[in-house]
Amino acid sequence: MVMDTLQIRLSHGLVERIDLMVKTGIYANRSDVVRDAVRRFVWEREVGSITKKGNSLEIIRNVRNKLSKEKTNLEEINNL
Repeated sequence: MVMDTLQIRLSHGLVERIDLMVKTGIYANRSDVVRDAVRRFVWEREVGSITKKGNSLEIIRNVRNKLSKEKTNLEEINNL
């Protein structure tokens, strides 16, 4: 899998917290921490884009049900 490289600047405090997650074994390395954070951010943005009209819980259940019946391309998801 080919990935793009990004250079980011973070505060010393954030880097210390990231390193602690790596040191305690939650993540394998710093890149995994950042990738997971970005995936979570994207997911929250997508969920937040659900219309506020109607029952959002029911909308989410319907979407999950539909997605569970479709073929899932894990490679595409992992590339997010």
